[in-house]
Amino acid sequence: MIERYNTIRTLFKPHPPSEVEIVREAWRNPKAFGKLYKLYVNRIFGYLYSRLQNVQEAEDLTAQTFLTAFKSFDNLRKEEHFSSWLFTIARHKAMDHFRSRKTLSTFQEGMISSEEGNPLSSAIHLEQVKAVSGLIRELPEEEQELLRLRFVSELSFPEIARILQKNTEAVKKSTYRLLARLKEKLEASYE
Repeated sequence: MIERYNTIRTLFKPHPPSEVEIVREAWRNPKAFGKLYKLYVNRIFGYLYSRLQNVQEAEDLTAQTFLTAFKSFDNLRKEEHFSSWLFTIARHKAMDHFRSRKTLSTFQEGMISSEEGNPLSSAIHLEQVKAVSGLIRELPEEEQELLRLRFVSELSFPEIARILQKNTEAVKKSTYRLLARLKEKLEASYE
């Protein structure tokens, strides 16, 4: 009896709203945009920090990204494309920032998390992180951007394709080829 009650209760338990539902709600009520902010602020900040390597600048551009998104929210055509639309805005903010400062961003060791554990494994991990970071810094900016969008921002291939205005399959192939190339270079450096 209790088991049946719990099953019925689970069926009627409210589920958290999906991103699409939140976008629709924000279109009806601008105050609901705050839910989208909470959903994406950490990912947008992480993406911008990976490009800028400066907390204050990343925070400023994160705020600018959300302000621009809020002001131009009516320009969003499809609610299921919100994340790629938002990351496109963030990407443009970063490019504008670099144009104004005439600097290039790079990956740094701090972007790749280290494992807590024994000192030997930490030292080995740190050495691997440095090696991978060095290889990534040698990549052209376009390839670094592909890695940022996929691994720092945790975007799907279709989202990245919309941001970069490329075919989804082309983005997948480029990513996997890039990872294979990095792996080969890393293995060669340890031989």
